[in-house]
Amino acid sequence: MRKVLGILFVTLAMTSGAWAQDKKRMAVLDFDYGTVRSAVQAYFGTDQDVGKGISLLLEQKLVQDGKYRVIDRNAMDKVLKEQNFSNSDRADATTAAKIGRILGVSAIITGTITQFGRDDKHIGVGGGGYGLGKFGLGGVGKNEAKAVVNVTAKIIDINTAEILAVATGSGESKRGGFKLGGGGGGWSGGGGGQLDMGSSNFANSILGEAVNAAVANLGQQLDDKADSLPTVKVEVSGLVADATGNTLIFNVGTRAGVKVGDHLGIFRKGREIRDPATGKVLKTVATRLGDVTITEADETSSTGTYSGSTPPKVGDAVQTVQ
Repeated sequence: MRKVLGILFVTLAMTSGAWAQDKKRMAVLDFDYGTVRSAVQAYFGTDQDVGKGISLLLEQKLVQDGKYRVIDRNAMDKVLKEQNFSNSDRADATTAAKIGRILGVSAIITGTITQFGRDDKHIGVGGGGYGLGKFGLGGVGKNEAKAVVNVTAKIIDINTAEILAVATGSGESKRGGFKLGGGGGGWSGGGGGQLDMGSSNFANSILGEAVNAAVANLGQQLDDKADSLPTVKVEVSGLVADATGNTLIFNVGTRAGVKVGDHLGIFRKGREIRDPATGKVLKTVATRLGDVTITEADETSSTGTYSGSTPPKVGDAVQTVQ
């Protein structure tokens, strides 16, 4: 129990050994693909948000591997829309850290696509080809194709904007052989519509294989760094701002580390023990009234459902329970 109640504070205790037992709650922002935008447009025939596609694939990889807890994408997009963060803002480490605090995560992952494309060689006779690595009807030819994808990701501390870890994933796929007749030869864009990088159609293409290899490589590196990253333990302390039945509203929110689903204690301040020589408060005796489960949280406030025998009132304390 702190000596003075009613003052908002967050205590960060840094330890390095408990990461595996206390999995970090992470958020993956859409990757920046500005460097490869022209290549994407040339390949698909229109601009496609491959940064979002790769971030979604990385989320799936991290969830499946189980090293991290990953925030739901729909919940994250809703918050980002409400806060009006642009894609360009999200690439900045300071802004990313702020987003992480609003989301109530332990750390946030940002990324950049540095290479994305194909290098095809086609020697053929007859027919009119369409698209990279394809043969026209009636054509006979030899097709040699290679796709390369490189991505870089950073894990950013939400409190300091410090880069805690960096990982680079690389993926490559090659195909070759003779084609006779028909219009096959692999999948590439060639029209409008939104690209679904999670579809089997894309995954089975040469570029899809390179993308998935790069994401798998990147995800494995992030998994390998999990045990060595510091654990940030957030201790929350604030006040009850409103008490209506078993619904409580507090003057602390995501900026203080409060997250939906948190279980906190409700305390009522009692007598103070003072130093007889100086009059300084040595200890505050408080009574635990009950517990609250957080159901909503924004930057500066949160709401929860109370359970306990003694009704709380405005001014009672809400704190992390050890």
